[in-house]
Amino acid sequence: MIEINRISKSFAGKQAVRELDLSIPDGKIFGFLGPNGAGKSTTIKMMTGILPIDDGSITLNGVDISKDPMKAKRLFGYVPDRSDIFLRLKGIEYLNFIADIFDVPEDLRRRRIDELTKSFGIYNALNDHIQTYSHGMKQKIVVTGVLLHDPDVWILDEPLTGLDPKSAYTLKELMRDHAARGKIVFFSTHVLEVVEQLCDEVAIIHNGHVQFQGNMTEMRQQFKEDDNLERLFLELTENE
Repeated sequence: MIEINRISKSFAGKQAVRELDLSIPDGKIFGFLGPNGAGKSTTIKMMTGILPIDDGSITLNGVDISKDPMKAKRLFGYVPDRSDIFLRLKGIEYLNFIADIFDVPEDLRRRRIDELTKSFGIYNALNDHIQTYSHGMKQKIVVTGVLLHDPDVWILDEPLTGLDPKSAYTLKELMRDHAARGKIVFFSTHVLEVVEQLCDEVAIIHNGHVQFQGNMTEMRQQFKEDDNLERLFLELTENE
């Protein structure tokens, strides 16, 4: 379970996230939506320990990210919104580096690297340097690295950006399987159709506040029964 308790974050006197509360149970694909500048990436960076929390707390499976960051970081895999990292490494070097960090045994890592890179269509590029990869290939190698140690919690910031349709389908199936095994997939996206297809629950954030948290049925009941997600999203995030 992910528990986000009244977290706040300010930059140069401007509040990006204000007393935000979220509770995400196990076994869910959880969509995190909001317009640009709503506070999505800031929230995710606090969840992963990249940014310190000004006020409030975040726990992942009972571990406080601020009080015990090393233990908490072993529980999740994080795909950032930018995949331009470790560009001078070869693909296989990067994956082995990640596997070493998380103590993935040799036989298991070889099997998972083969399976994942073949599924994403980058197996034949593993001996090439990441700086030669296309944007989509960089996204695939980062996603592969995240999935290598099979973390309980996936935190994905716009994970489908740059993926071709086959790879996007593969990742969505992996997300469904992960949640079916009682784990958590937390992801932000601008693709509303993906949310309707995939998500068990959704939260919509605007101006650093959660405007809604629940499933699609609850959202439609709260607003207009026949509205689609796009109309509801626009209604919830209109200028205050």
